[in-house]
Amino acid sequence: MLTSVAPSSGPAAGGTTVTLTGTGLATANAVRFGATPAASFTVVSDTHITAVAPAGTGTVPVTVTTSGGTSNGISYSYSAAPTLSGVSPNQGPTSGGNTVTLTGANFTGATAVTFGATPATSFTLVSPTQITAVVPAATAGPVGVTVTTPGGTSTLQSAYFYVNTPVLTGVAPPSGPLSGGNIVTLTGVHLIEATAVLFGTTAPSAFTVLSDTQITAVVPAGAAGLAGVTVSTAGGTSNAVSYTYLPAPVVTTLIPSQGPTSGGITLTLTGTNLAQATTVLVGGAPAGFTVVSDSSIVVDALAGAAGTVNVTVTTPGGTSAPKTYTRVGSPGI
Repeated sequence: MLTSVAPSSGPAAGGTTVTLTGTGLATANAVRFGATPAASFTVVSDTHITAVAPAGTGTVPVTVTTSGGTSNGISYSYSAAPTLSGVSPNQGPTSGGNTVTLTGANFTGATAVTFGATPATSFTLVSPTQITAVVPAATAGPVGVTVTTPGGTSTLQSAYFYVNTPVLTGVAPPSGPLSGGNIVTLTGVHLIEATAVLFGTTAPSAFTVLSDTQITAVVPAGAAGLAGVTVSTAGGTSNAVSYTYLPAPVVTTLIPSQGPTSGGITLTLTGTNLAQATTVLVGGAPAGFTVVSDSSIVVDALAGAAGTVNVTVTTPGGTSAPKTYTRVGSPGI
């Protein structure tokens, strides 16, 4: 008499060693899976036999024949080998923890999912054709994904790619106008697969991945002050580097408002947002200047023909509205 077969299923190709449990088995002279003899069997005791399952299909009764007759049958199921055809998404961070969907066929009874040689953190059989799995951590690079069922294993080589987390080291220039529209260059490592760039929470109007270490981006409009710039890839989101939105400079007074055509004097400009001045133009020509504070700049008055000229200050935030300076010729005798 047989009471159990363990395991109770195996691949259609056979080869699985099963243990038959029952009574009166000591004189066994045959073990059959359906009508097919076991590939081999060993009588362990009067209550146990080990047998190697032959190839087969479907569910068949396992029986033992002894000198006293043939036992009752215990069901054994042949499972079709699984077929893994796809992994989506097919890449993610080296830290793992993301969920992917495996598609294929014959997943029923899945006992293991591995990424390379590492078991999935967890997996769920959704249907005979679909499994969701939580990806384990690993080093960067491609790995095969394997699904194991009672019917065998299926491996899809290089099916999943571990991606390093991007790292930013700088943004140049580091500041610009509130209106945006200027182009900056982001530098770092692991940037080649960038899927998003953010200035704070705002995406640029466009960005271009130049290499694994460099991205150019068109800065979006923003509020005055610092914004953290980040890059995202399948490997995660980078650290933030600081970009400063600067309001345009404003010049309110120019003292003195007139001087000799020969130059040689200094002008004091007062206003706001002057600290990051990069250029001061007097009559369209660059003049020497010294930033005293965010509200004051001292400028060299350039020589030139008599008449009025415009004076402007330029910073990364823009260019000020012009102030008028008048060059006065020497009086005649």
